[in-house]
Amino acid sequence: QVQLVESGGGLVQPGGSLRLSCTASGTIVSINAMGWYRQSSGKRESERELVATITTGGKTTYGHSVEGRATISRDNAKNTIVLEMNSLRPEDTAVYYCLLTNGIKMNWGQGTQVTVSS
Repeated sequence: QVQLVESGGGLVQPGGSLRLSCTASGTIVSINAMGWYRQSSGKRESERELVATITTGGKTTYGHSVEGRATISRDNAKNTIVLEMNSLRPEDTAVYYCLLTNGIKMNWGQGTQVTVSS
C-alpha cells in the first residue's frame, strides 16, 4: 500500500505564489513518475487536469494552463516532490492531487485545496 501525504495549499491572493509538497511512503516497488493534477469544482475525477509531472530521470511535463508559471522538482531519495507556482489566478482554484505511478498503477493522494481569491 502506497501513501501519499500532501502539504501546502490554502488561500492565496491573485498574483501570489504557492508551494505544494508530496511525500510517498509505504510499499513502493518502483516509481516511474510523480506529479500533480487538479480538479476544479463541478468537474469529475476523470476530468482532472494535468498540472505537472516529473519522472525519476527528471523529465518534466507541464499542463498548458500552468506552463511558465509552475516548477516541479523531486528528491528521489526521499520520494518527495515539490510544486511551486507563481502569478496565481482565480482559475487556478481547485483541489490539487498528488500522483505516483509505476507505469501500470496510479496512486492518488487525498488532495489539498488551493483557493485563489482576494
